[in-house]
Amino acid sequence: MPTITYIQYDGTPLSIDAEIGSTVMETAIDNGIEGIVAECGGACSCATCHVYVDAEWLQRLPAPDEHEDGMLDCVFERQANSRLSCQIEVTDEIDGLTVNVPEHQV
Repeated sequence: MPTITYIQYDGTPLSIDAEIGSTVMETAIDNGIEGIVAECGGACSCATCHVYVDAEWLQRLPAPDEHEDGMLDCVFERQANSRLSCQIEVTDEIDGLTVNVPEHQV
């Protein structure tokens, strides 16, 4: 199982084993990660699963599509490494992925 590390806003790291085929958002919700709200349940229509992808991983993930990019315009403090965690699929290739949970969601 790939492991994803969620860095909470206060700096606390939480490493979670993730199911292949799920998403980074689903893994967060299933494991009680605070700060990932996911109001739309992964439909890419609310931006409440916003995370900052660690720089080491940013180029290793597929780029956001137009829909995700548009939704990211709704987040607080969008940065170059902002992603919606509902759009990052868990695969063996993302084993070790680190994301930072922002202080606020929309």
